Amino acid sequence: MIAAVYAVITIVLAPISFGMVQVRVAEALTLLPIIFPEAIWGLFLGCLISNIFGGMGPIDIFLGSLTTLVAAWLTYRLRGSPLAYVPPIVLNGLIVGAYLSFLLQVNLFLCIVSVSAGEAVAVLGLGIPLLRRLRKLYRQE
Repeated sequence: MIAAVYAVITIVLAPISFGMVQVRVAEALTLLPIIFPEAIWGLFLGCLISNIFGGMGPIDIFLGSLTTLVAAWLTYRLRGSPLAYVPPIVLNGLIVGAYLSFLLQVNLFLCIVSVSAGEAVAVLGLGIPLLRRLRKLYRQE
């Protein structure tokens, strides 16, 4: 279910989900492993499916999806700390920003900053409120 939601949101919002300047709204879901460890694999699969349709090629399909997998696992491992919000932002900013710089032939620093900023909007601006709402629904807060 998580994979499907992630993929649908990303593909429907494709104009803002791919490229140097992006806010991948589905990345709000990357905080789900804090309360649902099983979300790790759903996020990976959803990202993989999305990146197949994203048009950026094999580097994005495989490296982008693996980045999401590692970020989700680290988020789970850090679930008791506010640092749990950091892995999706930092890893996507650095890794996705770096390979997008290469693929798009744009400035590395600007690409890293741009991807990090978009990721921060999704994770902090959308993911934290989503997480709070889910905690209330599941009475974990």
